[in-house]
Amino acid sequence: MKIVHYVNQFFAGMGGEDSAGTGPELRDGATGPGRKLAALLGDEHEIVATAICGDDYAASHSAFAADLVAQAKERGAEMIIAGPSFTSGRYGMACARIAAAASEAGLPALASMHPENPGLGEAAGTAVVESGQTARQMKDSLERFAAAARKIAAGEELTTQDGRIGPVARTNRMADKNAAERAVALLLTRLQGDKDATEIPLPDFDQVTPAAPVDDIAEALVALVTEGGFVPAGNPDRLESARATKWVRHSLDGLDTAEQGEFESVHGGFSTQWANADPNRILPLDVAREMEREGAIGRLHGEYLGTTGNGTTVADARRFGMEWAAELRQANIQAVILTAT
Repeated sequence: MKIVHYVNQFFAGMGGEDSAGTGPELRDGATGPGRKLAALLGDEHEIVATAICGDDYAASHSAFAADLVAQAKERGAEMIIAGPSFTSGRYGMACARIAAAASEAGLPALASMHPENPGLGEAAGTAVVESGQTARQMKDSLERFAAAARKIAAGEELTTQDGRIGPVARTNRMADKNAAERAVALLLTRLQGDKDATEIPLPDFDQVTPAAPVDDIAEALVALVTEGGFVPAGNPDRLESARATKWVRHSLDGLDTAEQGEFESVHGGFSTQWANADPNRILPLDVAREMEREGAIGRLHGEYLGTTGNGTTVADARRFGMEWAAELRQANIQAVILTAT
């Protein structure tokens, strides 16, 4: 089978964050970890091309996946595989999206990532096999990936024994028993102590442990963040009003308040009339500055981070949170005020 393998800019050898904005492209043959993967796949399968895209570009241009799949089909691809992306959020999102796009185009597809990768929720029922947490587990991850790819290429279904993770696409099939018989059997199973038995597994939502209280807020560096669609007037970053795929950051240096006409909300989930009349209702810069002057907080961070919460997927929201946390930790922030709508 002719296979196209997707990797991000880092594993393609193009660079790290400095190359994250690189657009999609196809290269002949296997690249990076694809070389080892090609050897593991054996002579029956060939990686005819490697699809590449920068993580930032893939996160902010949802059409990249369909474009790469179309190019892959032009190269004669009969299957598309993506990863392993380990726990890398943007990379995982890209792998899930290109695998989903391949499935929609009628091609067998497989992605590889860690179960904690926020991209897992974007797989849309496409097959995903578990990888290690980091590239240190590359060898074992590639071996599991190759075995799963060979099984899918043979037309077989992946199971949890193969390392399959994530949602499974629902398909129609003939049941051995009618609904009444299955309901009674499930009830008896529950009465016998199996409280988790079900025909339809429910979503598994995260439970986040709250951070410990700040020792001394009067000495803390505090940041303002918001999901209220708060942007400079004119929305120069083109932040989406719903189903956001990105977040923005802008300087607050020298500003004591969020002036009408200087900032606005592009949130599509409520009427922004009153928010735009006084943007401090979305990002309370005026009160935060008062607290700073009074010594109630140590100092206000020099920029805010923002996105739009309206209709944003859990996977994207989780990715935003991970990226915000990394940014804020790097800036030595001790406390965050998150305003929500």
